[in-house]
Formats: sequence, C-alpha cells, structure tokens
Amino acid sequence: MTLNEIILLGCVIGGLYGIVHDQLTYTISPEYYTKFKFYQFGLAESGNEALFPTPRLQVSLVGFMATWWMGLFIGIILGIIGLIHTENRQMLFVTLKAMLVTMAVALATGFIGLAYGKWVLAKTGVNWRFPQNLVDKESFIAVGSMHNFSYLGGAAGLIAAVIYSIRQRKKTAPARTRNKKKARSK
Repeated sequence: MTLNEIILLGCVIGGLYGIVHDQLTYTISPEYYTKFKFYQFGLAESGNEALFPTPRLQVSLVGFMATWWMGLFIGIILGIIGLIHTENRQMLFVTLKAMLVTMAVALATGFIGLAYGKWVLAKTGVNWRFPQNLVDKESFIAVGSMHNFSYLGGAAGLIAAVIYSIRQRKKTAPARTRNKKKARSK
C-alpha cells in the first residue's frame, strides 16, 4: 500500500468516525444539529430550527465534513511513520491498528467530555452563544463538550498511535536481524 493510499484511507476512516460520532450525539441532543450544526455547515439558512425529513442523513453529512480533514492529518502523519516498517504488509497492518488506536482514544476522550459537559459544565454554566428557543440546554452543552473533547482526543490518540507504530517497529527489528543471520549462515 502506498503513502497516498494510507492518506486516502485516513480521510475515509476519519469521515466514517465522524458519521458514527455524530449519529450518537444527535441521539443525545438533536437541537445541537437542528439549531446549530446544520447552519454551521451550510445545510440550512439561518432561522429558528432546521428540520429535514431525514435528519440523520444530514447528521451523517455534517459528521463526515467535520472529521475527514482530521483523518487527512492523521493519515499523513501515520503514513509517514508507517514508512519505518520495511515490509509492505506490516506497514499496512500496523498503520491500520494505529488508526484504530487514534479512534479509540478520541472516542474515550469524547465520552469524558460528554460526562464533563453534563455533570460539570451544564451545572456551572458556560460562556457560549446559545441558539434561540433552546429547549434542552444541558444536553446541548454535553454534546458540545463531547465534540470539543473528541478533537483533543484525536490529537492525543495520534500521539499514542505514533508511539504504538514505533514500538511495533522495535519489536520486529530483533526478529528480522535473527532471520537475516540465519539466512547468511546457510
């Protein structure tokens, strides 16, 4: 697999992560989308509330648009780091696992953000600009916090993924050296 293919894969995986993430957060706070995100991403004109016949389709679009670029960034970094692996198969396998590490850390951090938003920020208040006619402010804050923490988690996950990839290279280095010595002695 080439570096370009890894980068493209990063964009696709990042976008798919965003779709799943936003489907979850839409379930928690539909207003976060109907009164904020749909306008932010240009899917609706300013107004009271954007209502669509199939809102989950628009939520998926928002999720993809919000995260594909993070996948691009992660794909570039992990793809370049993946070049330390000498075998193509190992590069692909380790880099895909590293992307999963990134997503797992981002998701876990996002859930921490959700809890923090619900149990701390919603209780103490935030200095955010809220949409008019907001019915469930607590859920809106919790979901906003989850989104913010998820980006932080993506960055932390990328660091963990780079460390993982480097450690995998170090694990396989002694085995390759032994195999080369065996091949020379024959």
